Amino acid sequence: MTGIEPSAADAGGGDVTRLLGQCAAGDRSAFDRLVPLVYGDLRGIAHRRLRSEREGHTLSTTALVHEAYLHLVDQATATWQDRAHFFAVAATVIRQVLIDYARSRGAQKRGGGAVRIPLQEELAGEEPRTVELLALDEALTALARHDPRLEKVVECRFFGGMSVRDTAAALDISERTVERDWARAKAHLYGTLAAGLEPEEGSGDRD
Repeated sequence: MTGIEPSAADAGGGDVTRLLGQCAAGDRSAFDRLVPLVYGDLRGIAHRRLRSEREGHTLSTTALVHEAYLHLVDQATATWQDRAHFFAVAATVIRQVLIDYARSRGAQKRGGGAVRIPLQEELAGEEPRTVELLALDEALTALARHDPRLEKVVECRFFGGMSVRDTAAALDISERTVERDWARAKAHLYGTLAAGLEPEEGSGDRD
């Protein structure tokens, strides 16, 4: 998994971080200037999340990015600390949009128009597989009751396509902790999705 690459503008002049600071200072127009710099990354995230959609699925990559934009613009004066923090928020938003869409399709009934997502690179197993989005969301919600940080790591890594480094920066933890939490979260989620049971309470070390 390659993670999100910084835009050329951000890498060269820190434009994304500067505009995020302006948003936090109350300049709502800064968000409009920010969008072109992050649009490609957001579209890439959306495409990966929808790449194994069911035939006849009506939520397109463009529609997902648009819905995410509408949610993010409502938070345009939020205290986004930097690019990594922005994409962590975007990951949560994309998860919410997908869940809302799945529920509107009646996906709580298995196979009833459910949004299916791949469990390959990000939650890698030996065989390619897909899982219904609502099942994964329920497993994550159960996991969060025992260890909220594991849920956030999965949101960043899976829904946000973020690298270990960016996830560590967004959550203010070490890269080693991200790697350890990511491994623990995958083990819990696979067990939960396979057995239909809630994750056991985590007891890993905290930073």
